[in-house]
Amino acid sequence: MLVSLLRRLGVKLSLNDPRWGQRPQGDNKQQESKRPGEGPPDLDQMWRDFNLRLNRLFGKNSGGEPGGGGYRPDMKGAGITAGVVGAIVLFIWLASGAFIVQEGQVGVVTTFGKLSHTTGAGFNWRWPTPFQAHELVNVSQVRTAEVGYRGSVRSKNTRESLMLTDDENIIDIQFAVQYTLKDPVAWIFNNRDHDDDTVRQIAETAVREVVGKSKMDFVLYEGREKVALDTHKLMQQIADRYNLGAQITNVTMQSVQPPEQVQSAFDDAVKAGQDRARARSEGEAYANTVIPSSRGNAIRLIQEAEAYRAQVTESATGNAARFSQVLTEYQKAPGVTRDRMYLDTMQQLFSSTTKIMVDAKSGSNLLYLPLDKLIAQTAANDAASGAKSGPAQTAPATPPQEAMQSVEQSRPRENRSRESR
Repeated sequence: MLVSLLRRLGVKLSLNDPRWGQRPQGDNKQQESKRPGEGPPDLDQMWRDFNLRLNRLFGKNSGGEPGGGGYRPDMKGAGITAGVVGAIVLFIWLASGAFIVQEGQVGVVTTFGKLSHTTGAGFNWRWPTPFQAHELVNVSQVRTAEVGYRGSVRSKNTRESLMLTDDENIIDIQFAVQYTLKDPVAWIFNNRDHDDDTVRQIAETAVREVVGKSKMDFVLYEGREKVALDTHKLMQQIADRYNLGAQITNVTMQSVQPPEQVQSAFDDAVKAGQDRARARSEGEAYANTVIPSSRGNAIRLIQEAEAYRAQVTESATGNAARFSQVLTEYQKAPGVTRDRMYLDTMQQLFSSTTKIMVDAKSGSNLLYLPLDKLIAQTAANDAASGAKSGPAQTAPATPPQEAMQSVEQSRPRENRSRESR
Protein backbone atom coordinates (compact mmCIF):
# COMPACT_ATOMS: atom_id res chain seq x y z
CA MET A 1 0.00 0.00 0.00
CA LEU A 2 2.85 2.39 0.78
CA VAL A 3 4.51 1.64 -2.54
CA SER A 4 1.30 2.40 -4.46
CA LEU A 5 0.94 5.70 -2.59
CA LEU A 6 4.49 6.68 -3.52
CA ARG A 7 3.77 5.83 -7.12
CA ARG A 8 0.69 8.09 -7.09
CA LEU A 9 2.82 10.91 -5.66
CA GLY A 10 5.28 10.47 -8.51
CA VAL A 11 8.26 9.43 -6.46
CA LYS A 12 10.60 7.31 -8.54
CA LEU A 13 12.91 5.04 -6.66
CA SER A 14 14.88 3.87 -9.61
CA LEU A 15 18.58 3.93 -10.43
CA ASN A 16 17.69 4.88 -14.01
CA ASP A 17 16.53 8.31 -12.87
CA PRO A 18 19.08 10.87 -14.38
CA ARG A 19 18.75 13.07 -11.29
CA TRP A 20 19.46 10.21 -8.86
CA GLY A 21 21.85 11.49 -6.20
CA GLN A 22 22.21 15.03 -7.78
CA ARG A 23 21.41 18.44 -6.29
CA PRO A 24 18.58 20.38 -7.95
CA GLN A 25 20.25 23.81 -7.77
CA GLY A 26 23.43 24.89 -9.44
CA ASP A 27 24.43 21.53 -10.76
CA ASN A 28 21.53 20.72 -13.05
CA LYS A 29 23.70 20.63 -16.13
CA GLN A 30 26.24 18.54 -14.39
CA GLN A 31 23.59 16.15 -13.12
CA GLU A 32 21.96 15.86 -16.52
CA SER A 33 25.34 15.15 -18.05
CA LYS A 34 25.87 12.27 -15.66
CA ARG A 35 24.92 8.87 -16.74
CA PRO A 36 22.87 6.58 -14.59
CA GLY A 37 24.84 4.66 -12.00
CA GLU A 38 27.82 7.06 -11.94
CA GLY A 39 27.25 8.32 -8.34
CA PRO A 40 25.62 7.30 -5.09
CA PRO A 41 21.93 8.19 -4.51
CA ASP A 42 21.23 11.53 -2.80
CA LEU A 43 18.79 10.84 0.08
CA ASP A 44 18.17 14.53 0.75
CA GLN A 45 17.08 15.04 -2.80
CA MET A 46 14.74 12.07 -2.56
CA TRP A 47 13.14 13.48 0.57
CA ARG A 48 12.70 16.90 -1.03
CA ASP A 49 11.09 15.40 -4.09
CA PHE A 50 8.73 13.39 -1.94
CA ASN A 51 7.61 16.43 0.06
CA LEU A 52 7.17 18.45 -3.11
CA ARG A 53 4.94 15.88 -4.65
CA LEU A 54 2.96 15.51 -1.45
CA ASN A 55 2.34 19.26 -1.16
CA ARG A 56 1.23 19.42 -4.75
CA LEU A 57 -1.18 16.58 -4.04
CA PHE A 58 -2.80 18.56 -1.20
CA GLY A 59 -3.04 21.74 -3.33
CA LYS A 60 -0.29 23.86 -1.75
CA ASN A 61 2.04 26.20 -3.66
CA SER A 62 5.71 25.57 -3.53
CA GLY A 63 6.73 29.23 -3.47
CA GLY A 64 10.18 30.54 -4.49
CA GLU A 65 11.26 30.22 -8.07
CA PRO A 66 8.70 29.44 -10.71
CA GLY A 67 8.40 25.84 -11.71
CA GLY A 68 9.25 24.69 -8.20
CA GLY A 69 12.95 24.90 -8.66
CA GLY A 70 13.45 26.87 -5.41
CA TYR A 71 11.26 24.70 -3.20
CA ARG A 72 12.41 24.14 0.37
CA PRO A 73 10.81 21.56 2.62
CA ASP A 74 9.11 22.77 5.83
CA MET A 75 8.31 20.94 9.05
CA LYS A 76 4.57 21.18 8.56
CA GLY A 77 4.63 19.17 5.35
CA ALA A 78 6.92 16.59 6.93
CA GLY A 79 4.49 16.22 9.85
CA ILE A 80 1.55 15.65 7.55
CA THR A 81 3.47 13.05 5.63
CA ALA A 82 4.50 11.25 8.81
CA GLY A 83 0.91 11.36 10.09
CA VAL A 84 -0.49 9.82 6.91
CA VAL A 85 2.12 7.10 6.92
CA GLY A 86 1.55 6.46 10.63
CA ALA A 87 -2.22 6.23 10.11
CA ILE A 88 -1.75 3.74 7.32
CA VAL A 89 0.60 1.63 9.42
CA LEU A 90 -1.78 1.80 12.41
CA PHE A 91 -4.70 0.71 10.25
CA ILE A 92 -2.75 -2.22 8.90
CA TRP A 93 -1.67 -3.20 12.44
CA LEU A 94 -5.21 -3.05 13.80
CA ALA A 95 -6.54 -4.98 10.80
CA SER A 96 -4.12 -7.80 11.56
CA GLY A 97 -6.15 -8.57 14.72
CA ALA A 98 -9.19 -9.70 12.73
CA PHE A 99 -9.78 -13.44 12.24
CA ILE A 100 -12.58 -15.75 11.16
CA VAL A 101 -13.67 -18.87 13.07
CA GLN A 102 -15.22 -21.60 10.94
CA GLU A 103 -18.24 -23.67 11.96
CA GLY A 104 -17.25 -26.47 14.32
CA GLN A 105 -14.21 -24.54 15.58
CA VAL A 106 -13.53 -22.51 18.70
CA GLY A 107 -11.12 -19.59 18.89
CA VAL A 108 -9.00 -19.27 22.04
CA VAL A 109 -7.65 -15.74 22.60
CA THR A 110 -4.68 -15.18 24.91
CA THR A 111 -3.25 -11.92 26.29
CA PHE A 112 0.52 -12.13 26.73
CA GLY A 113 0.15 -15.95 26.81
CA LYS A 114 -2.65 -15.95 29.41
CA LEU A 115 -6.19 -17.05 28.56
CA SER A 116 -8.42 -14.08 27.82
CA HIS A 117 -11.62 -15.50 26.32
CA THR A 118 -12.98 -17.92 23.73
CA THR A 119 -14.91 -17.07 20.59
CA GLY A 120 -17.49 -18.88 18.55
CA ALA A 121 -17.97 -19.26 14.82
CA GLY A 122 -17.93 -16.07 12.73
CA PHE A 123 -15.87 -12.88 12.35
CA ASN A 124 -13.88 -11.90 15.46
CA TRP A 125 -11.26 -9.35 16.42
CA ARG A 126 -8.52 -9.22 19.01
CA TRP A 127 -5.73 -6.85 19.85
CA PRO A 128 -2.88 -7.44 17.41
CA THR A 129 0.53 -8.82 18.20
CA PRO A 130 2.28 -8.55 20.60
CA PHE A 131 -0.64 -7.90 22.95
CA GLN A 132 -2.94 -10.76 22.05
CA ALA A 133 -2.84 -13.95 19.99
CA HIS A 134 -5.43 -16.54 19.00
CA GLU A 135 -5.52 -20.26 18.14
CA LEU A 136 -8.28 -22.15 16.36
CA VAL A 137 -9.32 -25.55 17.77
CA ASN A 138 -11.59 -27.93 15.82
CA VAL A 139 -13.96 -29.46 18.39
CA SER A 140 -16.23 -31.28 15.90
CA GLN A 141 -13.53 -33.35 14.21
CA VAL A 142 -13.22 -37.02 15.19
CA ARG A 143 -9.51 -37.62 15.66
CA THR A 144 -7.84 -41.02 15.45
CA ALA A 145 -4.75 -42.25 17.30
CA GLU A 146 -3.22 -45.52 16.04
CA VAL A 147 -1.36 -47.77 18.46
CA GLY A 148 0.88 -50.57 17.18
CA TYR A 149 0.74 -49.52 13.52
CA ARG A 150 0.70 -46.48 11.27
CA GLY A 151 -1.73 -46.16 8.40
CA SER A 152 -2.08 -49.93 7.79
CA VAL A 153 -1.88 -53.00 10.01
CA ARG A 154 0.96 -54.27 7.85
CA SER A 155 3.21 -51.40 8.91
CA LYS A 156 3.65 -52.59 12.47
CA ASN A 157 5.32 -50.76 15.31
CA THR A 158 6.51 -53.61 17.51
CA ARG A 159 7.65 -51.24 20.23
CA GLU A 160 4.00 -50.35 20.86
CA SER A 161 2.21 -53.58 19.87
CA LEU A 162 4.11 -56.28 21.83
CA MET A 163 2.70 -56.74 25.34
CA LEU A 164 3.00 -59.22 28.23
CA THR A 165 -0.06 -61.10 29.52
CA ASP A 166 -0.82 -62.35 32.99
CA ASP A 167 0.37 -65.89 32.17
CA GLU A 168 3.73 -64.50 30.96
CA ASN A 169 3.04 -64.80 27.24
CA ILE A 170 3.80 -62.16 24.63
CA ILE A 171 0.94 -60.95 22.44
CA ASP A 172 0.78 -58.55 19.49
CA ILE A 173 -2.10 -56.04 19.69
CA GLN A 174 -2.93 -53.30 17.18
CA PHE A 175 -5.87 -51.00 17.82
CA ALA A 176 -7.19 -47.52 17.02
CA VAL A 177 -8.60 -44.89 19.38
CA GLN A 178 -11.15 -42.31 18.24
CA TYR A 179 -11.70 -39.18 20.30
CA THR A 180 -13.02 -35.63 20.16
CA LEU A 181 -12.18 -32.44 22.07
CA LYS A 182 -14.68 -31.45 24.75
CA ASP A 183 -12.60 -28.62 26.30
CA PRO A 184 -10.42 -26.66 23.82
CA VAL A 185 -8.86 -24.54 26.58
CA ALA A 186 -7.65 -27.60 28.50
CA TRP A 187 -6.44 -29.17 25.24
CA ILE A 188 -4.26 -26.15 24.43
CA PHE A 189 -2.87 -25.39 27.87
CA ASN A 190 -2.48 -28.97 29.20
CA ASN A 191 -1.31 -30.71 26.02
CA ARG A 192 2.20 -29.73 25.07
CA ASP A 193 2.30 -31.04 21.50
CA HIS A 194 -1.36 -30.47 20.53
CA ASP A 195 -1.36 -33.74 18.53
CA ASP A 196 -2.12 -37.45 18.96
CA ASP A 197 1.06 -38.37 20.85
CA THR A 198 -0.46 -37.76 24.30
CA VAL A 199 -3.58 -39.78 23.52
CA ARG A 200 -1.44 -42.54 21.99
CA GLN A 201 0.67 -42.76 25.13
CA ILE A 202 -2.46 -42.89 27.31
CA ALA A 203 -3.89 -45.67 25.11
CA GLU A 204 -0.68 -47.68 25.29
CA THR A 205 -0.56 -47.36 29.08
CA ALA A 206 -4.20 -48.38 29.49
CA VAL A 207 -4.08 -51.41 27.20
CA ARG A 208 -0.86 -52.70 28.79
CA GLU A 209 -2.52 -52.58 32.19
CA VAL A 210 -5.64 -54.40 30.97
CA VAL A 211 -3.70 -57.07 29.04
CA GLY A 212 -1.30 -57.57 31.96
CA LYS A 213 -4.24 -58.68 34.10
CA SER A 214 -5.68 -61.14 31.53
CA LYS A 215 -4.75 -64.55 30.17
CA MET A 216 -3.51 -64.96 26.63
CA ASP A 217 -6.40 -67.18 25.47
CA PHE A 218 -8.91 -64.76 26.96
CA VAL A 219 -7.42 -61.81 25.05
CA LEU A 220 -7.19 -63.75 21.78
CA TYR A 221 -10.71 -65.17 21.69
CA GLU A 222 -13.65 -64.49 23.97
CA GLY A 223 -12.24 -61.43 25.76
CA ARG A 224 -11.45 -59.07 22.87
CA GLU A 225 -14.56 -56.96 23.36
CA LYS A 226 -14.06 -56.82 27.11
CA VAL A 227 -10.44 -55.73 26.67
CA ALA A 228 -11.59 -52.91 24.36
CA LEU A 229 -14.26 -51.76 26.83
CA ASP A 230 -11.87 -51.84 29.79
CA THR A 231 -9.25 -49.93 27.79
CA HIS A 232 -11.83 -47.31 26.82
CA LYS A 233 -12.89 -46.82 30.43
CA LEU A 234 -9.33 -46.63 31.77
CA MET A 235 -8.25 -44.18 29.02
CA GLN A 236 -11.09 -41.82 29.88
CA GLN A 237 -10.14 -41.94 33.56
CA ILE A 238 -6.51 -41.08 32.78
CA ALA A 239 -7.51 -38.27 30.38
CA ASP A 240 -9.82 -36.76 33.02
CA ARG A 241 -7.13 -37.09 35.67
CA TYR A 242 -4.68 -35.15 33.45
CA ASN A 243 -7.44 -32.65 32.49
CA LEU A 244 -6.58 -33.24 28.85
CA GLY A 245 -9.91 -32.00 27.47
CA ALA A 246 -10.41 -35.09 25.27
CA GLN A 247 -13.47 -37.34 25.09
CA ILE A 248 -12.68 -40.97 24.14
CA THR A 249 -15.46 -42.16 21.83
CA ASN A 250 -14.36 -45.60 20.63
CA VAL A 251 -11.57 -48.20 20.91
CA THR A 252 -11.37 -50.63 17.97
CA MET A 253 -9.20 -53.75 18.02
CA GLN A 254 -7.61 -54.13 14.58
CA SER A 255 -5.41 -57.20 15.15
CA VAL A 256 -4.80 -59.49 18.14
CA GLN A 257 -2.39 -62.37 17.55
CA PRO A 258 0.76 -63.98 18.91
CA PRO A 259 4.16 -62.79 17.64
CA GLU A 260 5.17 -63.82 14.12
CA GLN A 261 8.12 -65.86 15.42
CA VAL A 262 5.82 -68.38 17.17
CA GLN A 263 2.78 -68.11 14.89
CA SER A 264 3.14 -71.64 13.40
CA ALA A 265 3.58 -73.32 16.79
CA PHE A 266 0.62 -71.40 18.14
CA ASP A 267 -1.53 -72.52 15.19
CA ASP A 268 -0.67 -76.15 15.99
CA ALA A 269 -1.61 -75.62 19.61
CA VAL A 270 -4.90 -74.03 18.58
CA LYS A 271 -5.66 -76.97 16.28
CA ALA A 272 -4.93 -79.45 19.08
CA GLY A 273 -7.21 -77.50 21.37
CA GLN A 274 -9.99 -77.61 18.77
CA ASP A 275 -9.57 -81.39 18.41
CA ARG A 276 -9.76 -81.75 22.17
CA ALA A 277 -12.90 -79.66 22.30
CA ARG A 278 -14.46 -81.74 19.50
CA ALA A 279 -13.67 -85.04 21.27
CA ARG A 280 -15.07 -83.65 24.50
CA SER A 281 -18.26 -82.60 22.74
CA GLU A 282 -18.68 -86.06 21.23
CA GLY A 283 -18.14 -87.69 24.64
CA GLU A 284 -20.65 -85.38 26.26
CA ALA A 285 -23.19 -86.15 23.53
CA TYR A 286 -22.73 -89.91 24.05
CA ALA A 287 -23.02 -89.49 27.81
CA ASN A 288 -26.19 -87.46 27.39
CA THR A 289 -27.62 -90.32 25.36
CA VAL A 290 -26.57 -93.29 27.56
CA ILE A 291 -26.87 -91.88 31.06
CA PRO A 292 -30.58 -90.96 30.90
CA SER A 293 -31.42 -94.39 29.45
CA SER A 294 -29.44 -96.15 32.18
CA ARG A 295 -31.05 -94.02 34.83
CA GLY A 296 -34.49 -94.85 33.44
CA ASN A 297 -33.74 -98.57 33.49
CA ALA A 298 -32.43 -98.35 37.02
CA ILE A 299 -35.54 -96.52 38.20
CA ARG A 300 -37.75 -99.09 36.46
CA LEU A 301 -35.93 -102.01 38.11
CA ILE A 302 -36.17 -100.34 41.50
CA GLN A 303 -39.88 -99.81 41.07
CA GLU A 304 -40.41 -103.44 39.97
CA ALA A 305 -38.42 -104.68 42.97
CA GLU A 306 -40.42 -102.50 45.29
CA ALA A 307 -43.66 -103.75 43.73
CA TYR A 308 -42.53 -107.37 44.09
CA ARG A 309 -41.51 -106.77 47.68
CA ALA A 310 -44.88 -105.20 48.45
CA GLN A 311 -46.68 -108.10 46.76
CA VAL A 312 -44.74 -110.76 48.64
CA THR A 313 -45.09 -108.92 51.92
CA GLU A 314 -48.83 -108.50 51.51
CA SER A 315 -49.24 -112.12 50.45
CA ALA A 316 -47.27 -113.38 53.41
CA THR A 317 -49.21 -111.13 55.72
CA GLY A 318 -52.50 -112.40 54.30
CA ASN A 319 -51.40 -116.06 54.59
CA ALA A 320 -50.34 -115.50 58.17
CA ALA A 321 -53.68 -113.90 59.02
CA ARG A 322 -55.60 -116.71 57.31
CA PHE A 323 -53.55 -119.34 59.12
CA SER A 324 -54.28 -117.63 62.41
CA GLN A 325 -58.02 -117.69 61.66
CA VAL A 326 -57.88 -121.35 60.58
CA LEU A 327 -55.99 -122.23 63.76
CA THR A 328 -58.65 -120.58 65.87
CA GLU A 329 -61.42 -122.51 64.12
CA TYR A 330 -59.43 -125.76 64.28
CA GLN A 331 -59.09 -125.38 68.03
CA LYS A 332 -62.85 -125.02 68.27
CA ALA A 333 -63.81 -127.95 65.94
CA PRO A 334 -60.85 -130.03 64.80
CA GLY A 335 -62.78 -132.61 62.72
CA VAL A 336 -64.90 -130.18 60.79
CA THR A 337 -61.97 -127.89 60.16
CA ARG A 338 -59.81 -130.78 58.98
CA ASP A 339 -62.46 -131.98 56.51
CA ARG A 340 -63.00 -128.47 55.24
CA MET A 341 -59.29 -127.97 54.73
CA TYR A 342 -59.10 -131.28 52.87
CA LEU A 343 -61.98 -130.39 50.59
CA ASP A 344 -60.57 -126.91 49.84
CA THR A 345 -57.19 -128.37 49.04
CA MET A 346 -58.63 -131.01 46.71
CA GLN A 347 -60.75 -128.39 45.00
CA GLN A 348 -57.69 -126.28 44.30
CA LEU A 349 -55.77 -129.29 42.98
CA PHE A 350 -58.54 -130.63 40.77
CA SER A 351 -59.38 -127.19 39.35
CA SER A 352 -56.03 -127.13 37.50
CA THR A 353 -56.02 -130.76 36.22
CA THR A 354 -57.62 -132.39 33.19
CA LYS A 355 -58.55 -135.64 34.93
CA ILE A 356 -62.19 -136.34 35.82
CA MET A 357 -63.22 -138.50 38.80
CA VAL A 358 -66.35 -140.62 38.17
CA ASP A 359 -68.40 -142.36 40.84
CA ALA A 360 -68.87 -145.89 39.60
CA LYS A 361 -71.33 -146.91 42.38
CA SER A 362 -73.97 -144.50 41.33
CA GLY A 363 -75.12 -146.96 38.68
CA SER A 364 -75.67 -144.33 36.08
CA ASN A 365 -74.99 -145.41 32.51
CA LEU A 366 -74.94 -141.87 31.17
CA LEU A 367 -71.55 -140.20 31.37
CA TYR A 368 -71.02 -136.53 30.30
CA LEU A 369 -67.53 -135.40 29.50
CA PRO A 370 -67.04 -131.60 28.90
CA LEU A 371 -64.38 -132.01 26.23
CA ASP A 372 -64.71 -128.45 24.91
CA LYS A 373 -64.04 -127.04 28.33
CA LEU A 374 -61.12 -129.39 28.85
CA ILE A 375 -59.51 -128.34 25.55
CA ALA A 376 -60.02 -124.62 26.27
CA GLN A 377 -58.58 -125.02 29.76
CA THR A 378 -55.52 -126.90 28.41
CA ALA A 379 -54.87 -124.19 25.81
CA ALA A 380 -55.17 -121.45 28.46
CA ASN A 381 -52.71 -123.25 30.75
CA ASP A 382 -50.22 -123.69 27.90
CA ALA A 383 -50.55 -120.03 26.90
CA ALA A 384 -49.93 -118.89 30.48
CA SER A 385 -46.86 -121.09 30.81
CA GLY A 386 -45.56 -119.92 27.40
CA ALA A 387 -45.90 -116.26 28.40
CA LYS A 388 -43.67 -116.90 31.40
CA SER A 389 -41.06 -119.10 29.72
CA GLY A 390 -41.13 -118.10 26.03
CA PRO A 391 -43.30 -118.22 22.92
CA ALA A 392 -46.60 -119.87 23.52
CA GLN A 393 -46.90 -123.36 22.12
CA THR A 394 -50.39 -124.79 21.89
CA ALA A 395 -50.54 -128.31 23.24
CA PRO A 396 -52.41 -130.83 21.17
CA ALA A 397 -55.91 -131.45 22.39
CA THR A 398 -56.62 -134.74 24.12
CA PRO A 399 -58.69 -136.99 21.89
CA PRO A 400 -61.91 -138.37 23.27
CA GLN A 401 -60.53 -141.94 23.21
CA GLU A 402 -57.61 -141.02 25.47
CA ALA A 403 -59.96 -139.23 27.86
CA MET A 404 -62.21 -142.26 28.03
CA GLN A 405 -59.27 -144.57 28.71
CA SER A 406 -58.06 -142.34 31.54
CA VAL A 407 -61.54 -142.35 33.04
CA GLU A 408 -61.81 -146.13 32.82
CA GLN A 409 -58.39 -146.60 34.39
CA SER A 410 -59.28 -144.32 37.27
CA ARG A 411 -62.42 -146.26 38.23
CA PRO A 412 -60.68 -149.34 39.81
CA ARG A 413 -58.37 -147.04 41.74
CA GLU A 414 -61.33 -145.12 43.18
CA ASN A 415 -63.06 -148.35 44.13
CA ARG A 416 -60.00 -149.64 45.92
CA SER A 417 -59.57 -146.38 47.80
CA ARG A 418 -63.17 -146.42 48.93
CA GLU A 419 -62.93 -150.06 50.05
CA SER A 420 -59.85 -149.31 52.05
CA ARG A 421 -61.77 -146.61 53.88
